[in-house]
Amino acid sequence: MKLIFTGKTKDVYSLEDGNYLLQFKDDVTGEDGVFDPGANTVGLKIEGAGRAGLRMTKYFFDILQAEGIPTHYIGADIEKATMTVRPAAVFGNGLEVICRYRAVGSFLRRYGMYAKEGQPLDAFVEVTLKDDERQDPPISEDALHMLGILSADEYKVLKALTQQIAGIVKSVLEKKGIDLYDIKFEFGRVGENKEIILIDEISGGNMRAYKDGKYIEPLQLEKLILND
Repeated sequence: MKLIFTGKTKDVYSLEDGNYLLQFKDDVTGEDGVFDPGANTVGLKIEGAGRAGLRMTKYFFDILQAEGIPTHYIGADIEKATMTVRPAAVFGNGLEVICRYRAVGSFLRRYGMYAKEGQPLDAFVEVTLKDDERQDPPISEDALHMLGILSADEYKVLKALTQQIAGIVKSVLEKKGIDLYDIKFEFGRVGENKEIILIDEISGGNMRAYKDGKYIEPLQLEKLILND
C-alpha cells in the first residue's frame, strides 16, 4: 500500500490490485473553527468524523448502486475508517459540483444583491475548480469546454447525474424530517469509454442540512439518518 495523495479530509493509497484505498480523517473543512462544506481549508477536527462520514457514504453508495448509478465504490471497513474504490481520472485538476436547493453559503455571498438567505432554488448546479490558491472559483459550462476540462456533452451528463443523486439524498433526508440545503459531489472518468462516475464521498461534511430551521452538524446528521 503506497500513499499517493494527502487530502484535507482523506488520504489516498494505491493497492497492489490497482484499486485505491481512501483513509477517512477526523478533519473537516471550515474557517476559524466553524464547519463549512464549501471551505477550501481544514477548519477543525471532530472526533469520530471520519467514521461517521464513511458510514453515511457507504449507506448512500449502497442506495445508488441499487439504483444503477455508477460510482467508484467497492467496499468499506468502518472500524478502520477506510473505503476501497475503483481508480478514476478527475476532470482537469479536479472539479467540485454543487447542487443547491436553498440560497446559503457562497451562493448567498456572491448573489446577495438578489438572493435572500434560505430562498428556495430549483436544484441549481454549480461547478467550481479545485484550486485553493484561487479560492475554488466557479466556472461556467462554456469555460469548461473551451479550456478542455470537459466537453459540452460531458457537462450534460455531469449536471444530470448531480441532480439525480442530489434528489435521492434529498428524498432520504426528507423521510427523516430533514431539509437538504446544498450538497457537494466529485466525479471522474473510468474505462476506455470514459464513463462518468461519482467519486469521493457522500457525508455530512459535504452538505448543509437543517431540521426545524436549525443547522445539523455532520456527526448529528449521521446519527439522525442511520440510527433511527
